[in-house]
Amino acid sequence: MRVIAKKVLRDFWTKHKDCEGQLKSWYHEAHTASWKNPNEIKREFPAASFLPGNRVVFNIKGNDYRLIVKINYAYKILWIRFVGTHKAYDEIDAKSI
Repeated sequence: MRVIAKKVLRDFWTKHKDCEGQLKSWYHEAHTASWKNPNEIKREFPAASFLPGNRVVFNIKGNDYRLIVKINYAYKILWIRFVGTHKAYDEIDAKSI
């Protein structure tokens, strides 16, 4: 999958060092994946949640952080829409971000 944009993750882990390893691991998994549907994501990330509009919520570092991506399966593109603390996640509309 083509992940747009790794810089968002890098900027976040620069400020939140405790999740750097987990975000790097997630990026590697996503970048090398070739997901065709949500079921394939669920096999690798059982705790992932799926929202309307091909959005997926990943729990990072034991659910301390949340990562929301939007996926175009046909073109194998994944856009990072949000990365933040669980508290910040509770303050956004995850379905429209």
